[in-house]
Amino acid sequence: MAQASYLTSGAAQTSDRRFFGGSRASPTQPAPRGRYVAAGLLALAVAIVGGAIAMLTSSASLSTDATALATVGMPLGGGRIQRVSVTTGPNSRNVPVTVRGEQIWPTRLIPARQVLSIDVVVKRPGWISWLAGSTETLHMKMMTPSARLVTHYLTLAPGAPIKLTFRDPIRVISYVQLGHLHRQVLAAPRTEIRLKRTAIAGSLEVSAALRSWETAEPAAVSWFPAGAAASALATPAPGTSLTPTTPIAISFSKPVSSALGSSRPLISPDTRGTWQTVDQHTIVFRPEGYGYGLGATVTIGLPSGVKLIGAQPDGASWSVQPGSTLRLQQLLAQLGYLPLKFNGPHVARNPVAQENAAIKPPAGNFSWGYADVPQALRSFWAPGASGVMTQGALMAFENDHGMLADGVANGNVWRVLINAADAGKRSTFGYTFVMVDKESRPESLTLWHSGRTAMSTPVNTGVAAAATADGTYPVFEHVPVTTMTGRNPDGSQYRDPGIQWVSYFNGGDALHAFARAQYGFPQSDGCVEMPLDSAARLYPFTPIGTLVHVA
Repeated sequence: MAQASYLTSGAAQTSDRRFFGGSRASPTQPAPRGRYVAAGLLALAVAIVGGAIAMLTSSASLSTDATALATVGMPLGGGRIQRVSVTTGPNSRNVPVTVRGEQIWPTRLIPARQVLSIDVVVKRPGWISWLAGSTETLHMKMMTPSARLVTHYLTLAPGAPIKLTFRDPIRVISYVQLGHLHRQVLAAPRTEIRLKRTAIAGSLEVSAALRSWETAEPAAVSWFPAGAAASALATPAPGTSLTPTTPIAISFSKPVSSALGSSRPLISPDTRGTWQTVDQHTIVFRPEGYGYGLGATVTIGLPSGVKLIGAQPDGASWSVQPGSTLRLQQLLAQLGYLPLKFNGPHVARNPVAQENAAIKPPAGNFSWGYADVPQALRSFWAPGASGVMTQGALMAFENDHGMLADGVANGNVWRVLINAADAGKRSTFGYTFVMVDKESRPESLTLWHSGRTAMSTPVNTGVAAAATADGTYPVFEHVPVTTMTGRNPDGSQYRDPGIQWVSYFNGGDALHAFARAQYGFPQSDGCVEMPLDSAARLYPFTPIGTLVHVA
C-alpha cells in the first residue's frame, strides 16, 4: 500500500513539472527557482484576463426597440428576465407589460410622447454569478416616439386623393371620414398614406403612431382645390351648432398674410374675444366672457376674394345652443320669481360654467315655497316644460331689470339672469296669483299673494257679446291711469279717459277701476271692472308678469 501511494505521488510531481515547463531531471534533482516564478506569474495573468473577460461579458443591456417597448440584451452564456417594472408620471403609475423572449411589450395602449421609467432585473447564468453576482438591475428612461406630418395643408388637383406624408414610417393610422372612424394597423411601416377624397375641399382629423401599441393626439389636415383664388375652411363647419364659447378656426389655402393682409374676419354679433394665429395658414377666434351668447346666430365675414368652403351664398353662419327651460326655471326660482324653491348643486360663478349649466342643467329638485298654493296655480307647473307660469316669471324678471318684458330668453336675458344669480339679487316682492270667477254670483276676484289670500272683491266681466276670455295670462302692461278706446258690441266707438289702476293681461282686457252702480255680474266690454278702492288695493300686487286666471 505504501508503494502504491508513493507511485501515485511521484507521477503527480512529474506531471506538475511538465505543466510548468520543468525538465526530465531526477525526482531528487531540484528545478531551477526562476522557472517556477515565471510559470506562477503567467498563470496569474491568465486568471486576471479571464476574470476581466468574464466581467465584461456578464453584463446585460436595456435599449429601445423598433417594434416593442424595449429590448433586453442578455449576458454571455445567457440569462433570463426575472422582473420588469414600467412606470410613468410623477406618482409612478404602473404601466402593465408582458415579456416576449427578450422584448418588453405593453399590454395596453400608451400615448405617444409619454415618458416611461423601465426597470429590469436579469438573472445571470450560474457560471458567471459567482464572479459578477447572481442578478443585475437595468434602468432606462424613454419617451414613446411620435409621428409628424410633413404638411397639414394640401392643394389637390381635381380627382387627386388625399396624400399624407410622415417624417418617419408609421405603423397605425386613425381618421374620421363621413362620420365613421377608421383605424388601421399597417402590415409594414410606411411614410405615405393615400385616402379617398370625399369632397372638393375639406378637413379631417388624423391620428398616426409609430408603434402598434401607441395612441396619438389627432392632427387636422385640410385640403383645398388647386387654383389661383384663395379658399378657406372653417372648423366647426358652417351650419353646425356651437356653445357660446366654442372657438372658430379658419384655415386658408394660402398664407394668412396673403389671403387677409393685416385685417381679420368680422364676427357678428359683436363678441368679446381675440383672433390668434395658429400657424401660417390658420387663425382662430377665441370668445371670452359670455362669448356669442346663448341662442345667438353667429356669422363671419371674409374678404370678397376668399371663398369659404361649405358656406351658404349669403355667408357662413352657426347657431349657438340655447339655454334650457329647466335651467331658466331653476334660476327664476332661486331669484324668487316663481312660487317654488330649487335645491341643487352649486354652479361656479363664472360665465363659462353658468352657460354650460344653462345648456345642460344640473340635477336638483323643486318644492313649493308656500304651504297654501291654489290648485289652479299648481296645475300650471311642469319642470322643464315651457308654460305660462315660466313666461310670467321671466317677464317679471325682465321688467325688474329694465328689459323688454316679452318673456323670451335671448342671450342678453341669460347674461342678466346669470349675473343676478351670481350676485344673489333676489326679488323681495313675493308671488301673486289673481283668480277671476265668472261662475259665481256675484262674480268675484281673489288675490293670492305669497301663501295667503290678500283680498277679494266683486267684479264685472264682459257681456255675452264681448265676453272675458277664459284662460291664464301674464300682465303685460301696468299703468296707474290711461285712456281706453275701443268698439262696443253694437259697433259704436267709445273713448274713456282717466281709467285708473290698469293691468292689461289679454289683448285689450285689463284689471281696472270703473264706476258702476253695482258689481258682480257681466257689464263690461271684456275687462274685469271693480270699485275704485278695490282696484287701488289690487294694483301694487299686479306688476308685469303677474298671472291672471279667468274661469
